[in-house]
Amino acid sequence: MYRGLRRLNDPANAVAYLRASVLNGCRSVLRSRKRARSSRLVTHDPPVWSAESAAMAGEDRREVLRAVARLPRRQREVLVLRYFLNLSDREIAADLGVSRGAVASTASRGRAALARDLRGQP
Repeated sequence: MYRGLRRLNDPANAVAYLRASVLNGCRSVLRSRKRARSSRLVTHDPPVWSAESAAMAGEDRREVLRAVARLPRRQREVLVLRYFLNLSDREIAADLGVSRGAVASTASRGRAALARDLRGQP
Protein backbone atom coordinates (compact mmCIF):
# COMPACT_ATOMS: atom_id res chain seq x y z
CA MET A 1 0.00 0.00 0.00
CA TYR A 2 2.88 2.34 0.77
CA ARG A 3 4.13 2.18 -2.82
CA GLY A 4 0.72 3.17 -4.18
CA LEU A 5 -0.01 5.85 -1.58
CA ARG A 6 0.81 8.63 -4.07
CA ARG A 7 -2.00 7.42 -6.33
CA LEU A 8 -4.55 7.75 -3.51
CA ASN A 9 -6.29 11.07 -4.13
CA ASP A 10 -8.87 10.88 -1.33
CA PRO A 11 -7.68 9.76 2.13
CA ALA A 12 -11.27 8.64 2.89
CA ASN A 13 -10.75 5.81 0.39
CA ALA A 14 -7.68 4.47 2.20
CA VAL A 15 -9.53 1.55 3.82
CA ALA A 16 -11.08 0.44 0.53
CA TYR A 17 -7.67 0.80 -1.16
CA LEU A 18 -6.06 -1.28 1.58
CA ARG A 19 -8.69 -4.02 1.25
CA ALA A 20 -8.28 -4.10 -2.51
CA SER A 21 -4.51 -4.34 -2.07
CA VAL A 22 -4.87 -7.18 0.42
CA LEU A 23 -7.37 -8.95 -1.83
CA ASN A 24 -5.01 -8.76 -4.80
CA GLY A 25 -2.10 -9.90 -2.64
CA CYS A 26 -4.16 -12.83 -1.37
CA ARG A 27 -5.05 -13.81 -4.93
CA SER A 28 -1.35 -13.90 -5.78
CA VAL A 29 -0.52 -15.98 -2.72
CA LEU A 30 -3.38 -18.39 -3.40
CA ARG A 31 -2.26 -18.85 -7.01
CA SER A 32 1.28 -19.70 -5.88
CA ARG A 33 -0.02 -22.03 -3.17
CA LYS A 34 -2.22 -23.79 -5.69
CA ARG A 35 0.79 -24.41 -7.91
CA ALA A 36 2.84 -25.69 -4.96
CA ARG A 37 -0.02 -27.84 -3.68
CA SER A 38 -0.41 -29.63 -6.98
CA SER A 39 2.51 -31.83 -5.95
CA ARG A 40 1.41 -32.39 -2.35
CA LEU A 41 -1.81 -32.23 -0.39
CA VAL A 42 -1.77 -31.05 3.23
CA THR A 43 -4.90 -31.15 5.36
CA HIS A 44 -5.49 -30.17 8.95
CA ASP A 45 -8.46 -31.67 10.73
CA PRO A 46 -9.70 -30.30 14.03
CA PRO A 47 -9.97 -32.69 17.00
CA VAL A 48 -13.19 -34.72 17.11
CA TRP A 49 -14.77 -37.22 19.48
CA SER A 50 -14.49 -40.31 17.31
CA ALA A 51 -12.79 -41.61 14.20
CA GLU A 52 -16.15 -41.91 12.45
CA SER A 53 -17.12 -38.31 13.16
CA ALA A 54 -13.65 -37.18 12.04
CA ALA A 55 -14.07 -38.99 8.75
CA MET A 56 -17.54 -37.53 8.21
CA ALA A 57 -16.49 -33.99 9.16
CA GLY A 58 -13.46 -34.16 6.90
CA GLU A 59 -15.47 -35.42 3.96
CA ASP A 60 -18.17 -32.78 4.50
CA ARG A 61 -15.54 -30.05 4.60
CA ARG A 62 -13.86 -31.32 1.45
CA GLU A 63 -17.19 -31.53 -0.35
CA VAL A 64 -18.06 -27.93 0.55
CA LEU A 65 -14.61 -26.69 -0.49
CA ARG A 66 -14.92 -28.51 -3.82
CA ALA A 67 -18.35 -26.92 -4.35
CA VAL A 68 -16.99 -23.45 -3.52
CA ALA A 69 -14.05 -24.01 -5.89
CA ARG A 70 -16.50 -24.74 -8.72
CA LEU A 71 -18.22 -21.36 -8.29
CA PRO A 72 -17.31 -18.53 -10.64
CA ARG A 73 -14.53 -16.32 -9.29
CA ARG A 74 -16.77 -13.33 -8.47
CA GLN A 75 -19.22 -15.48 -6.51
CA ARG A 76 -16.37 -17.06 -4.54
CA GLU A 77 -14.93 -13.64 -3.72
CA VAL A 78 -18.26 -12.19 -2.58
CA LEU A 79 -19.07 -15.18 -0.38
CA VAL A 80 -15.61 -15.20 1.22
CA LEU A 81 -15.66 -11.47 1.89
CA ARG A 82 -19.16 -11.67 3.34
CA TYR A 83 -19.00 -14.85 5.41
CA PHE A 84 -15.32 -15.17 6.33
CA LEU A 85 -14.35 -11.51 6.68
CA ASN A 86 -17.83 -10.35 7.79
CA LEU A 87 -17.78 -7.36 5.46
CA SER A 88 -20.95 -5.45 4.65
CA ASP A 89 -22.32 -5.29 1.11
CA ARG A 90 -21.16 -1.67 0.93
CA GLU A 91 -17.59 -2.64 1.86
CA ILE A 92 -17.56 -5.57 -0.56
CA ALA A 93 -18.88 -3.33 -3.35
CA ALA A 94 -16.13 -0.78 -2.71
CA ASP A 95 -13.44 -3.48 -2.62
CA LEU A 96 -14.55 -5.21 -5.81
CA GLY A 97 -15.59 -2.07 -7.69
CA VAL A 98 -19.21 -3.12 -8.21
CA SER A 99 -22.57 -1.85 -6.98
CA ARG A 100 -24.18 -2.98 -3.71
CA GLY A 101 -26.99 -4.55 -5.71
CA ALA A 102 -24.46 -6.57 -7.69
CA VAL A 103 -22.95 -7.82 -4.43
CA ALA A 104 -26.35 -8.89 -3.09
CA SER A 105 -27.39 -10.65 -6.30
CA THR A 106 -23.99 -12.32 -6.70
CA ALA A 107 -24.13 -13.60 -3.12
CA SER A 108 -27.65 -14.89 -3.65
CA ARG A 109 -26.70 -16.70 -6.86
CA GLY A 110 -23.58 -18.11 -5.20
CA ARG A 111 -25.54 -19.49 -2.22
CA ALA A 112 -28.16 -20.99 -4.56
CA ALA A 113 -25.46 -22.61 -6.69
CA LEU A 114 -23.78 -24.05 -3.60
CA ALA A 115 -27.08 -25.44 -2.34
CA ARG A 116 -27.82 -27.06 -5.71
CA ASP A 117 -24.32 -28.46 -5.99
CA LEU A 118 -24.30 -29.90 -2.48
CA ARG A 119 -27.72 -31.49 -3.03
CA GLY A 120 -26.41 -33.01 -6.25
CA GLN A 121 -28.73 -31.11 -8.58
CA PRO A 122 -27.58 -29.65 -11.91
